[in-house]
Amino acid sequence: MQVARNETMDEWGFLKPGRYLIHDRDGKYCPAFQRIIDDAGVERVPLPARSPSLNAFTERWVRSAKEEALSNLILFGEASLRHVLNEYTSHYHKERPHQGKGNVLLFPLNRQSSPSSVRPVRCRERLGGLLKYYHREAA
Repeated sequence: MQVARNETMDEWGFLKPGRYLIHDRDGKYCPAFQRIIDDAGVERVPLPARSPSLNAFTERWVRSAKEEALSNLILFGEASLRHVLNEYTSHYHKERPHQGKGNVLLFPLNRQSSPSSVRPVRCRERLGGLLKYYHREAA
């Protein structure tokens, strides 16, 4: 209960500006804890019961974001963190080849170009060259 009070305090609680608290169904989230969170105006979203694979996807994405972007940068506050995560998310979903799908782009930006094309290859960079995406120019 003390943790819930600390996290919802006006001065320095990180849940005060938040809208949602996503949590598992552990017994440490007792009814008294839930009541404090609800009184702070934060909506609780318990994870589905018996969903062991749910955590694996989340952990893999967090690990990829840390290794490919966050561990290579020095961040100065929440705004820079948000910028890096937005850029990484765009790169992750739109520009990164998906290894589980034959190393192809899931949502290519230029659907008309074929790999055997003779058009020049261009490089698009994000985060100052930390993330790179190579593509052929459109016809």
